[in-house]
Amino acid sequence: MEIRTLRYFLAVAREENMTRAAEQLHVTQPTLSKALRALEDELGKKLFTRHSFSIRLTDEGVLLRDRAEDLVGMADKIAQEFVTLDELTGGDIYLGLAESYQIRYLAREIKELRRQYPNLRYHITSGDTEQVTEKLDKGLLDFSVLAEKPDARKYESLAFPDADVWGLVFPSGDPLAGKAFVTVDDLIGLPLFCSEQSWQNDIPLWCKERMDELRLEGSFRLSYNGSMFAREGLGYLLTFDHLVDTSPSSGLVFRPLFPRLETRLYLIWKKYETLSPIAERFLKHLQTRFVFP
Repeated sequence: MEIRTLRYFLAVAREENMTRAAEQLHVTQPTLSKALRALEDELGKKLFTRHSFSIRLTDEGVLLRDRAEDLVGMADKIAQEFVTLDELTGGDIYLGLAESYQIRYLAREIKELRRQYPNLRYHITSGDTEQVTEKLDKGLLDFSVLAEKPDARKYESLAFPDADVWGLVFPSGDPLAGKAFVTVDDLIGLPLFCSEQSWQNDIPLWCKERMDELRLEGSFRLSYNGSMFAREGLGYLLTFDHLVDTSPSSGLVFRPLFPRLETRLYLIWKKYETLSPIAERFLKHLQTRFVFP
């Protein structure tokens, strides 16, 4: 199975049309069709269902698309690393980031590093712990940022300078807006929004044996989306401070939890991993510039 063939397959999967995919790849349609038939023969599975004006993936095709995207992404990353080995003024860094206002520290240091290495290029993927660690483990990322303590058996890590503070986001006209903070008692009976990861890991640390008294209305990986549902009165969003707009004009307010609940952020990379030259410079820069507790 060749990377070129996987690129052909991904183009057809994306365009859902053989003619458009062939034009995009700058190959003839017969060449493309032959390559895809050979791929189906090699795997022993039908990857596409062909309709009058489109081509759709089979279940097996969807599985291959997910795997092929990782493989092609890895091939591109390796090729780019070798191209930039002798590039003294830059290179590519791949980062997977959790949601946090502390990402500003990372952005600040990238900006500073670009003054030394003007050809530094950075590629950002956002997601929860499961999403960004999966890409890191596959070698698609150089670093990930997690909102939980990393597995020290697998990863090296640096803690961010601050901690994120948990609270509740809800419409400013709600009776809870008159309180300086919210407690477990305040949340009983309310429809709550939260990420699945935090509902399983962070919130139980706060409410302890009373977790069963809380009701999860819906889960969101992006706090912004959850805040839109909260604004419409569908529920109350448990999230970090500073992630969504709670200014007076937003129609939303943030109230911290009591007792106070905090989560630390960590930059992680794989143990025993050989970093690219620019990724190594980036790490050393952070180690000297970040003020860690």
